[in-house]
Amino acid sequence: MKRALKQLDAAIAHASTYQEWYEASLEHDRLSGAEQWKEIDRAPYYDYELIRNRLGQIRQARERHDVNKLVFHLHEGLHGNLGNISNPALYSHSRVGTKTLVTRYLNEVCQSLDYLCDNEFEEFPLKEKLDFFQTTGHAYGQTGLMLSGGAALGLFHIGAANTLWEQGLLPTVISGSSAGSIIAAVLGTHDDSELKAKLQPENIYLEAFKAIGWTGLVRGRPVLDGNYLESCLEENIPDLTFEEAYQKTGREINITVSPYDRHQHSRLLNRRTSPNVLIRKASLASCAIPGIYPPVTLWAKNIDGEKVPYIPSRKWVDGSIKNDLPVHRLARLYGVNHSIVSQTNPHIVPFLSRKGGGRLIPAMANLALRNVTMNSRYIINIAQRQVKSNDLGLVLDKIESILRQKYIGDINLIPPRQPLSFMRALTNPTVADVRDFIQSGEKASWPKVEMIRNTTCISRAFRSCLQRLDRIETEQLRHLRLVGKDQSA
Repeated sequence: MKRALKQLDAAIAHASTYQEWYEASLEHDRLSGAEQWKEIDRAPYYDYELIRNRLGQIRQARERHDVNKLVFHLHEGLHGNLGNISNPALYSHSRVGTKTLVTRYLNEVCQSLDYLCDNEFEEFPLKEKLDFFQTTGHAYGQTGLMLSGGAALGLFHIGAANTLWEQGLLPTVISGSSAGSIIAAVLGTHDDSELKAKLQPENIYLEAFKAIGWTGLVRGRPVLDGNYLESCLEENIPDLTFEEAYQKTGREINITVSPYDRHQHSRLLNRRTSPNVLIRKASLASCAIPGIYPPVTLWAKNIDGEKVPYIPSRKWVDGSIKNDLPVHRLARLYGVNHSIVSQTNPHIVPFLSRKGGGRLIPAMANLALRNVTMNSRYIINIAQRQVKSNDLGLVLDKIESILRQKYIGDINLIPPRQPLSFMRALTNPTVADVRDFIQSGEKASWPKVEMIRNTTCISRAFRSCLQRLDRIETEQLRHLRLVGKDQSA
């Protein structure tokens, strides 16, 4: 038995595709006893009795075709973490999946939503149906994917995003800061027919870094060529506005930028707050590390479709300075209350645990880190008041925000620890390097796929149902207009 498990461990570690990883992991669960653990409802990590009762209520109402009771149960009891079913500990006992009771409950909810959506009921007409799905779906919330900064290390995001996309789990709301903004922009400007080819290592233009001279850092001038980076973005990101990109792909792309002026708030650019801003320029600004790259003027299209400067009096820099992961803004704009974070910042990754959902390192180390953080913030605040140089002040802002920000989400995709990986952050990777980064992102994502599938299945069902109902409503309105024309004729 031990020998077979070791062989499966090796197969899991060396799997080259998700299917290979999945099959070896399922066999590991069978031999290790984890499969039996899944069949037992009881566990200290969640309220299994509540989930069991809710499952029975919803299933009974659906099987008896009691639409009013089914709507009542779904409307008043849906919650993303009902009974703590999203607890990461539920996914720590097996390689694939969790308690069968949890998956049965989630599948029943999704099946019941489809049942209500796809059938006609006298007691539940289309208007009430639309209101139910819009109201309940908004209250339930949705998942957002957040891609951190990390310069060249951010290529890890491609592997993470590719796994989610291939499994049909890529959220429609995606944010990116700094390096993450480039990957978010690629995802948001290429539709599904283009994405598979675009995410191949050979099709990603890699030349982003060209040094002007490191002595510029002392003299207050940028050390890397901003035009070189912009040429790289032009090769990877079509020349689209946020609104044009949304119309093409249906993905809500968000890019964080920070004002070049000190003590100003960051901005989250997207089709709702800045629909006519050009995504390529937004990403360029989000990558403009103060002192490393020059600040950027954003551009947008005016009412005539001409390209013009956007807020020409202001320039913008690195989005991760103030808000690497814009959790609160995504919640306000889109109802995002569940996050998947792909985290590659070299100053953060070493301090994240690879177990337990990517939380910070153990309690004692965490306490020590917090004490150091508090003292460091105090010293930096004093320095900020004394510094007059805008670039140096922004660097201090960056350091202060590093100490203040939250860098993890509900589900975290984190690269393996690699000594001196930060030294690769500002170097142009080869195609082989990109392939390694992507594979690293994929392998880090595979163990989280079933957790992501489960925690997002209800919100995905709501979105799918609303899309179908919107098409029905549109068709009915078109039919009514045609009837009205015939009668008037």
